[in-house]
Amino acid sequence: MSHSVRRTALRFSHATESPLGRLTLVGIGISQANSLTQPRIFGQYALVYVLDGAGTYADANGWEQAIGPGDLMWVFPELEHFYNPCPGTRWVTSFLCFEGPLFDLWRKSGLLDSRRPVHHLEPIDEWSRRIESASGLVGDCRPLMDICRLQELLAAIVSGEGRVGIYQEELRWGQRACGLMEAQLRGVPDWEKVARQLGLSPEAFRKRFTRITGQTPARYHMGRRIDRACELMQGRHLTDREIAEALGFCDEFYFSRRFKEITGKSPRGFRRGWMLGERGSSTIEK
Repeated sequence: MSHSVRRTALRFSHATESPLGRLTLVGIGISQANSLTQPRIFGQYALVYVLDGAGTYADANGWEQAIGPGDLMWVFPELEHFYNPCPGTRWVTSFLCFEGPLFDLWRKSGLLDSRRPVHHLEPIDEWSRRIESASGLVGDCRPLMDICRLQELLAAIVSGEGRVGIYQEELRWGQRACGLMEAQLRGVPDWEKVARQLGLSPEAFRKRFTRITGQTPARYHMGRRIDRACELMQGRHLTDREIAEALGFCDEFYFSRRFKEITGKSPRGFRRGWMLGERGSSTIEK
């Protein structure tokens, strides 16, 4: 690709093609930070699989994400995008560039989706080998065979063979994000700081967290504050004002309103229900 400072095992395929399409460029590249200095439109399809290093990806659809080993970035012909290693670092990628009506059909059918430009595929050694095999760097390099091998690779990616890794990565990311918010239950978190710790802008953090958990970071955090309030009410004689102060609410009236909004009960109603439940449990146990 144009941002690689050094390439190995590079192969051009401009001279021959099949009616279905062609591979135009394949290889393994080593890229340095700031080698792609501004967003670009590539003009054809490509997949870029990160073997080593860390960086970022962003595009005109609003997708922004930290990138690391095992992440595969899709490039679409007209989609303005940007990706680069982190400052002071480099990364190693395996890439395939391709074009043709066959791949337009894949996209039209929804199999290739520009709204989901990053996948995570593991184990890295296996997927690196599969990409190399599909590239024609080894074995038969006839154009039609290129297309058949590439379709097999695309099918493996989009059919879910790599999704276990995706779900595991999403789960790890979500757990880390929740942990950062759990550490700041007193008051409203510094969202910009939380996003920065996860390598994202505040808006990209909000979108990714919402996509993974089904709720916004603010909604999740408020729910956890209310969970903590419930814990403080059980077996303790803390007033609403004391709990509101402990959890960083501006006053007990705002606390009470948010508590009822989330639990369906007022703090007083919750205490009454808990006390009745405790008495019932004690009676049964006796």
